[in-house]
Amino acid sequence: MTQPDPSNALRCIPSLDAFLRRQNLASVTRGVAARESRRFLDSIRSEVLAGNLGEADVSDLFDSSRAEHTVLARCDAAQATHHGRVINATGIVLHTGIGRAPLAAAAQAAIVDAAGYAIVEVDPKSGVRNQREVCISMLLEDILGVEAALVVNNNAAATTLVLAALASGREVITSRGELVEIGGGFRVPDVMRQAGCRMVEVGTTNRTHLSDYESAIGPDTAMVLKVHTSNYRVVGFHGTPDLSELVTVAHQHGLLAVEDLGSGLVFDGEVAGLVNEPRVSDSVATGADLVCFSGDKLLGGPQAGILVGNRDVVARVRAHPMYRAMRCDKLTLAALEATLRIYRDGDPGTEIPVLCAVGRTREELREPADRLVALFAASGSVVLQQAVVIESDSFAGSGANPAHPIPSLAVAVPGGERVCEVLRNGPGIPVFTRIAEDRVLLDMRSLEGEDLDLVATEVIRKLSGSRG
Repeated sequence: MTQPDPSNALRCIPSLDAFLRRQNLASVTRGVAARESRRFLDSIRSEVLAGNLGEADVSDLFDSSRAEHTVLARCDAAQATHHGRVINATGIVLHTGIGRAPLAAAAQAAIVDAAGYAIVEVDPKSGVRNQREVCISMLLEDILGVEAALVVNNNAAATTLVLAALASGREVITSRGELVEIGGGFRVPDVMRQAGCRMVEVGTTNRTHLSDYESAIGPDTAMVLKVHTSNYRVVGFHGTPDLSELVTVAHQHGLLAVEDLGSGLVFDGEVAGLVNEPRVSDSVATGADLVCFSGDKLLGGPQAGILVGNRDVVARVRAHPMYRAMRCDKLTLAALEATLRIYRDGDPGTEIPVLCAVGRTREELREPADRLVALFAASGSVVLQQAVVIESDSFAGSGANPAHPIPSLAVAVPGGERVCEVLRNGPGIPVFTRIAEDRVLLDMRSLEGEDLDLVATEVIRKLSGSRG
């Protein structure tokens, strides 16, 4: 069968310059309009050459305003900020997909202040170059009573750097029940291998005894590593030695004792939503040589991996060549400093958003939940007038306090996946929610600290189809 001649259809496609002169595109930045128009015109040519579009199709496309509207939509999408603000109504306070810990107001201000030139590796008094994490180390020494500290770009980097600097070419003993895999494929055995260590597994999946560690110690052993099973729990017949016991055994044999603590709860006060979550201060008190934890989880700061412990051991880690590839930039340092100053000099229980959100009781969430329903009811939206307050379960998230749901309240709206998608992708600030029994839930726990008038405005705008 003879393919139709595409020449006439191709002649119906305007040139780039002619297309850009169309009035509908006049309001778009020239560079954006040119790029997206060129891509659109090229795609139409490809469809014509593939035999998918004929002369009538192309003429109709460009004689109407459909082509301009398509390009305008592409321009809007191209100019939309990708790493922008969202509203977290999922009930997962430390939601990895949308940035984990929201920063305290002081940390947000510190980032803005440091966005230009900022102190990083120089002593302002003497003008002499110094170490970039010196201020962070001093704050952590005051807060935790440690000898020294180091900060890198996340806790996975901290663990990798510690293993490479302290145990490369030697053996590291760890329990089979702690060979975890966390999000993104970070697996303890793989990290050991990449760091040049030889992993020695001891015990079984559910039970490891102190004698298992002692029996595995040999002339090539460098370290005993304990890994907090942040994102899962073994229940039933299980057990593993306490860190204090491992520290004693390690030090009796001249070995290092290191703990990867994961979430890193630095706050020593009571938090209603956290059940048996280990605290950094307790691990430090065992005399472990190093304790590693995250900055953007229960600490409530920016993404960072924090190492605290013995001064000489920290210095060995810092001296490793890989440290330079993992160090933090000025914005992270500024935000982390501001966060740690709250722990040292302020009131973290009321100033750190994560602790506020996780710590609120279901009763404390009742008033804001009722208020959000009232705002929806006044909107005139048929869908939102059906909103009701229901009991729900929320979570700390990001491996913190796993398998322990936190009683919460949510505002339930009918509509299921369709409404959920509109709330994420409609005009304005994306609103992330979750679905239960074909209803969209806006969980009040993760809305802690949000301006409820703003939340209501964004939801109403999206579900009413208004771009106001």
